Amino acid sequence: MDKVKELAKMIDHSILHPTMTDEDLRRECEVAKKYDVASVCVKPYAVKQAVELLKGSDVLVGCVIGFPAGNSAIGVKVFETENACNDGAVEIDMVINIGKALGGDWDYIEKEISEVTNTCHKNGAIVKVIFETDFVTKEADIVKLCQICTKVGADYVKTSTGYGFVKQPGGDYNYKGATIPVLKLMKENIGPKVKLKAAGGVRTLDQLLEVRAAGCSRSGATATAAIIEEAKKRFA
Repeated sequence: MDKVKELAKMIDHSILHPTMTDEDLRRECEVAKKYDVASVCVKPYAVKQAVELLKGSDVLVGCVIGFPAGNSAIGVKVFETENACNDGAVEIDMVINIGKALGGDWDYIEKEISEVTNTCHKNGAIVKVIFETDFVTKEADIVKLCQICTKVGADYVKTSTGYGFVKQPGGDYNYKGATIPVLKLMKENIGPKVKLKAAGGVRTLDQLLEVRAAGCSRSGATATAAIIEEAKKRFA
């Protein structure tokens, strides 16, 4: 596989902004097809449409669960996962219950991740577990989440939603998303069968190369076209 294709197959093309319409979905699925990325990551109602739009391509359809705040009850996340899989999703990106993680209720977190993971695997889908590392910032908590994901057989650990906005000193809201130190910490604390996905803030080719060097197999991106066009110039 050539370098450009290899990099394209790292990208989960995100189609997740709340304001996106069906027309935006169609346009972005065309982008995903054009650059032959690994997958699209869409909202639950859009799975059926995305499957139809990507028919005949190698681009997989992924869906977010409990997105973006992770607050749904476990049974709701399981139902949402079943529904997405029935609609044709083969990859599931679930957001953990952030408050439970911050409160150290690890039994709840393990049950939640385990139930969604089992539902995915029963339906032939893989699961990526989103920690939201702009909110869950303590190293010990990130390590614990990695250990739980390894124990229950999750396929990926993932940094962020890209919507974990934190109030800044100036009063505006922003997020860091995937940072290299956090990715390295996650990589060091997952088992050999668990992969790593960066999300949030990967907008350039250099950033994609950086997260790959930190151990990522996948990265979320909205700037897919710019990243791959730059890769073509650099590696052609």
